[in-house]
Amino acid sequence: MAISFVPPMTVAMYQHGFFSAKIKLPADYTAGIVVAFYTSNADVFQKNHDELDFEFLGNVEGKPWKFQTNMYGNGSTNRGREERYNLWFDPSKEFHRYSILWTAKNIIFYIDEVPIREVVRVDEMGGDYPSKPMALYATIWDASSWATNGGKHKVDYRYAPFSSEFKELVLDGCPMDPIQEFPNSTACSDDAAWLDGRDYAIITPIRRAAMRKFRQHYMYYAYCYDKLRYPITPPECVIDPIEKERFQESGRLRYGGSHRKEAKVAKITRAARRKRRSRAASIPNDQASK
Repeated sequence: MAISFVPPMTVAMYQHGFFSAKIKLPADYTAGIVVAFYTSNADVFQKNHDELDFEFLGNVEGKPWKFQTNMYGNGSTNRGREERYNLWFDPSKEFHRYSILWTAKNIIFYIDEVPIREVVRVDEMGGDYPSKPMALYATIWDASSWATNGGKHKVDYRYAPFSSEFKELVLDGCPMDPIQEFPNSTACSDDAAWLDGRDYAIITPIRRAAMRKFRQHYMYYAYCYDKLRYPITPPECVIDPIEKERFQESGRLRYGGSHRKEAKVAKITRAARRKRRSRAASIPNDQASK
């Protein structure tokens, strides 16, 4: 049996934007199955691509779902910026909205109305901050080697087909040719100003409190606190004293398992992602709306 792949999402590539969809994940036993909703330009920039990810890490029925967010800039796949979390609901029972805001200044990941992660651009990041036009993708694939409990639980094809449902796609952004010879640096300035003024671009005090609550209760790995991988803290990291106390120097909660295993999983993840890109395709423009 083969895994069912989600239909592709956008042919056009966008210089910054808000990418959002309501998603319902596969039900029953889905261990080893990764559903990804992400932006990328790997098809065009194979050696120095940018990427922003939501990745849902499969599930053993009855257990809490786990997922991760990630960011790559300019091919920096050896410097993964993963954060991993538990979901507070069953995403296979009903649709929830998952969103990525990407601007020249910051990146915000949302679940429904709750911001769960913000990356603020700083000059020290250099090319590690995504800067080239990206398209929107959705894939579902076999990641038995690492996805569910570090690869402990594999895909069981007796439960196939594995299907994820997407609807109500929202795409607000500035279409741009990623390889035009003389790019117009001001072509998207009006769109950028419009994007910066949208409701989802502003983290109000109420939203900031909701994000802090989510991270305190559901985040179980954060690369910013992982001193084994990053002896020098990455420049975009804002160290929260409460989070630092919880994660110590491993990046993982103390009850969360082996740090060495987490590092091994991260390495396998990067290799598996390269295979995934060869399967992904971009989605028709008529499904996108501004």
